[in-house]
Amino acid sequence: ATLNEEIRKLKKDIDDHIDGHPELKQDRSLLESITAVGDVMSRELLSLIHSRDFRSAKQCAAFLGITPVHNESGDSRKPTKIRKGGRANVRGKLFMAAVTACTHNPDIRALRRRMEDRGKTGKVIVVAAMRKLVQIAYGVIKHQKKYTPQVA
Repeated sequence: ATLNEEIRKLKKDIDDHIDGHPELKQDRSLLESITAVGDVMSRELLSLIHSRDFRSAKQCAAFLGITPVHNESGDSRKPTKIRKGGRANVRGKLFMAAVTACTHNPDIRALRRRMEDRGKTGKVIVVAAMRKLVQIAYGVIKHQKKYTPQVA
């Protein structure tokens, strides 16, 4: 009970800090305009994107360790893996957000359908959705515009 109370206070302190800075508050509201990004994920993405000076969404995804590593040599084709660098706790939360996004976010739902048509498996699709979510979040903050789905 004591730990839960401390966690609640810490989350409140983080939210108060974000609310105390207009640019952070604006960025958080922009992130929450993305379908499947809620309170927890917006906090994580906000701290991630503002923690470093990323030059591109690709660089941000690579920092999180969700970029694919192709293992091919000659005729040998081994399964593609992800780098798994960066922050594992953010990747875990991003995984759950991506699972939700595969159902509710129109752009990521379209990505899922395209990948299913190519015969990709479930985890590969979710990792691609994770990367797409990071790219969308980076773009939303960089251009300071609310998320609008690109799929018709």
